[in-house]
Amino acid sequence: MTVQDTLVHYLERLTALMEKIERHDTARHGILQASLAPDMFPLHTQARIAANFALRACCRLARVPEVCFDAGDDRDDGEVNRYASVREQLDRSREFILALSIPRDPGDSPLGEDTAGHAVISLPMDEYVQAFALPNFFFHLSMVYAIARAEGVPLGKEDFDGYHRYPPGFSFLQ
Repeated sequence: MTVQDTLVHYLERLTALMEKIERHDTARHGILQASLAPDMFPLHTQARIAANFALRACCRLARVPEVCFDAGDDRDDGEVNRYASVREQLDRSREFILALSIPRDPGDSPLGEDTAGHAVISLPMDEYVQAFALPNFFFHLSMVYAIARAEGVPLGKEDFDGYHRYPPGFSFLQ
């Protein structure tokens, strides 16, 4: 499985998570605005950042200019519109990544240059992808999952990775 395949799979998982979160948020009481701590990004921003890390990694691997489909839709125009905006960003990101031609052997790939918070980094491409882009993608994906669980959305490992299966009502603690 390539990096491209992995990121497409988990963008699909993130899309499924967002759909389940939206179905659960029937009262529109602000799950998208929830965060794990006051100084952390809210759920909708975590989802957008995850999509952007997938694009950053794949664009660099394909040696094409970086794109971003984030509408920057942080204005308060209602949860329904924000759900739709995040969904559109995830769909467009996945479609773009699927269309990329990424060589299996990066050969003499250029350095992966990026920002990490307030730091500027320049890493060999394999290190950029394996030690920076993928961990950051999974961090933000995990934050979406964790925030949703903390807000009472009934999610499990199956929702996160698409592989695990448990019977209805299963709990490790019972």
